[in-house]
Formats: sequence, structure tokens, C-alpha cells
Amino acid sequence: MKVVALLSGGIDSPVAVYRMLKQGCEVILVHFHSQTSTAVGSQNKVISISKQLKNFGKVKLYMVPFKDIQLELIKNIPAKVRTLIYRRMMLRIAERILEKENADFLVTGDNLGQVASQTLENINSVHCAVSHKILTPVLGDNKLEIIRVSKDIETYELSILPYEDCCSFLVSPHPELYSIPEALDRVESNIDVGALVKKGFESAKSVDLD
Repeated sequence: MKVVALLSGGIDSPVAVYRMLKQGCEVILVHFHSQTSTAVGSQNKVISISKQLKNFGKVKLYMVPFKDIQLELIKNIPAKVRTLIYRRMMLRIAERILEKENADFLVTGDNLGQVASQTLENINSVHCAVSHKILTPVLGDNKLEIIRVSKDIETYELSILPYEDCCSFLVSPHPELYSIPEALDRVESNIDVGALVKKGFESAKSVDLD
């Protein structure tokens, strides 16, 4: 089975990917980067994490520049729900890559309640943006257990290096905790979702991990 996994620079998503690899899945990794002056280090970090994950199975990495898409969203989306819209756009772009790669499922490193965007309500509102099934291998895990696994697979020291997280760029200090899909659909009526997804998909670049 082939899956497409969103890979951030954090601790959780590499563990989610490892669990899919351990089950024999081929994993297409998708990382969204901000293209700022400090983003090159973040991209190198993600490449290093991807190479480490390659020790456990077959992986491929796509890098997707996200800055221009974010700037368009910032102009039209209220800060309170901006992170949720960022995530919805990322899933939509990842879904296009899934279709290109003939993969079966999407995978995220969502860990319930860890951050504001990961309440059950917000996870549901984000996941509703795509039609393919989404697997969440670490959703109910204790954070200490995720850290233990990340140390075992030697991604932890890489994951704790400083990096720019696209999802935290210009967002509200008091974000929405209990969104509903219909409300986010209305917010997105202010943007050309299809054009932004097309832009992200067409700018995605495959990275050589050899």
C-alpha cells in the first residue's frame, strides 16, 4: 500500500510515518516550507529526517513552497482560523500529489489536544477538506510515548532542532478551538481555493534522498 504523509519538522509526524513504514507501506512524504531566509536550514532538517526514515522502508520526499499561498490566505482569512485554513490547503495539495502517485491514503501526525488546531472539532473540520481517507497513527498517543519512539528511531534529535513552522505564521494568539466545517467553507469563499491548490501542486519538487 502507498500513502502520502504530511511531514513537518516536529516530533510527531516522523513517528507517524515510521509506524506506516513498519506496516509495510510505501510513504510519499510532503513537506511545506516558507521560503524565508532561515527556511533553508529547516528544509535541510526535513531532508535529514526523511533520510533517517528511509532506513525503515521506501520513502520519497516532495517539498512544496508555501509562502505565496500563505500571503494570499493572510490577506483574506481571519487570524483566528488561519492555521486551520493553512492545514486544509496543505491536505488538498497533498491529495493532488496522492493522485499523481496513485497512492491510497493520506497520513498526518495529528496528536489529539496537543495544540489548538488538534481538538477533535478542528481535526474534523480540517480533514473534511479532502475526499480521501486520512490515517492518524499517533492521534491518541501519550506525548511521552511519541518521544520515546522518536528517540528509538533516531529522529528526535533532528526534530528538536529549531525550524520555521508554516502553520504558526501570522496566526491569532487566541485561535478557534471548536470549528465546524461549514464555517470554514464560508471563510474560504473569499479565496480561489482551486487556483491556490493548483499553484502548490505545480510547484512541488521531488527531492533526491540518495
